[in-house]
Amino acid sequence: MNKETKLRIHNITAKAALKFGSEAWVLKKREEQRLEAAQTKFLRHLLGITKLDKEKNQCIRQKTGAQNIVKEIKQYQKKWLQHVQRMDTLPKQALQYKPKGRRNIGRPRKRWRDQIHLEDHGTGNTPNPSGKR
Repeated sequence: MNKETKLRIHNITAKAALKFGSEAWVLKKREEQRLEAAQTKFLRHLLGITKLDKEKNQCIRQKTGAQNIVKEIKQYQKKWLQHVQRMDTLPKQALQYKPKGRRNIGRPRKRWRDQIHLEDHGTGNTPNPSGKR
């Protein structure tokens, strides 16, 4: 098979498997590293490059024309947020819900909403129309 056919198969199967359900993920550094490693492993196999060839991951992505999987997931999450904000039903209410009471002692868990807010913080965009977290 030629490279284009292999790349199309990769996009249909492997990339879809890596991104499945990613609209609700909270990505931590370790998970981002594992996703990038899995994508690079697929692309190395596709090109027939071994780790002993010492090709950088960026060079491998350039050769195949693939985008970083983590960036794709984050773009997908932003699209999903915009989609939910346009809804008039239960998902929008769930997104805007703020529970009463106190959190447990210790470092707060990273929430999906916080992750989106931190990514958009540099651009000045806010994740919800009211501008509150």
